[in-house]
Amino acid sequence: MIVGFDGTEVTPPLASLLKRLQPAGVILFARNIKSAEQTWQLLRECQKCVESPLFTCIDLEGGTVDRLRDALGPAPSAAEVFAVDDPKLFRRHGRIIGENCRALGFNVDFAPVLDLAFETSRPVMGSRVVSADPDASVAYAREFLAGLKAAKVLGCGKHFPGLGEGQLDSHHELPVIEKSLKQLWAEDLVPYSVLRRQLPFVMVSHAAYPQVTKTRIPASLSKIWITDILKKRIGYRGLVVSDDLEMGGVLSAAPVGEAAVEFIRAGGDLCLICHREDRILEAHEALLIAAKRDRKFATRMAESSRRVLGFKRKCGPLLKLGKAPSAATIEKLTRNLWEFGEQVRLGPLSRREDRRRRG
Repeated sequence: MIVGFDGTEVTPPLASLLKRLQPAGVILFARNIKSAEQTWQLLRECQKCVESPLFTCIDLEGGTVDRLRDALGPAPSAAEVFAVDDPKLFRRHGRIIGENCRALGFNVDFAPVLDLAFETSRPVMGSRVVSADPDASVAYAREFLAGLKAAKVLGCGKHFPGLGEGQLDSHHELPVIEKSLKQLWAEDLVPYSVLRRQLPFVMVSHAAYPQVTKTRIPASLSKIWITDILKKRIGYRGLVVSDDLEMGGVLSAAPVGEAAVEFIRAGGDLCLICHREDRILEAHEALLIAAKRDRKFATRMAESSRRVLGFKRKCGPLLKLGKAPSAATIEKLTRNLWEFGEQVRLGPLSRREDRRRRG
């Protein structure tokens, strides 16, 4: 499990929860982050409660999804960077975001978004997506991931198998996407197929694809999507994480405990539960009960546990918390962010002017 919580410090109840659950990771949001130093301290205190190295996670895409905006400054969105049409800036986007994450103690960034920028989902996805062309989306994501890797941060492709045709926000409702597997394979699934060896994590969405599964079960609970298509047909070998199991898109199909069990049963590795302690405990208890009652499920859960622990051993020092960020480090990160933002803001203008001069 990867769990979220309220507050900006480790309270005795939170410490007790972490010691009891021994989660694979924690995820922080803006509600947990006041400053760079406080964030690093919070992650250090979380690690003290858990025996194995934690995945310390954040959603940091830039633009509207920017948890470090108040601590360091705003980062440009994926769409803004992509508009400059410069692969060097795509990589620098990932590098700068990765350096910010690493300095504050994060080793996992749930980015980049691999959903395609179809008109259908524009009101929902906005500047989080870069292009309706899968090859163009791959070009941006490949460089962004390389930038994260250079900063020693693990990236994550999301939201498999693709929310590009979704008209509803899965935070609140279940998007139902009426596309055939042939259409999805030619468009939405291309980034996952091409980048399968570069993605440490893939996050599975809470959208339904009835033409593929013949049901309205979310992809996050579907063995067809996670095991048959992502793992077997695409050949993905990294870790599979759910989108937040407290989101309306999945709770419309199953309560959180049942959703956690079905996600693991379908082939998932890491249940992401971002908010309420009661739901975290409900999911934890449901997993334990299912493992006791169902030997096949116990084997499946043990397989995922081995995968997660093996992945952590392979990562080694990358998961270790570095030094607390100094005032000079924070100032440098903030300055780099501002300079990069200016470069992105002026980029399309300078490129248009360059094309005009060339005639």
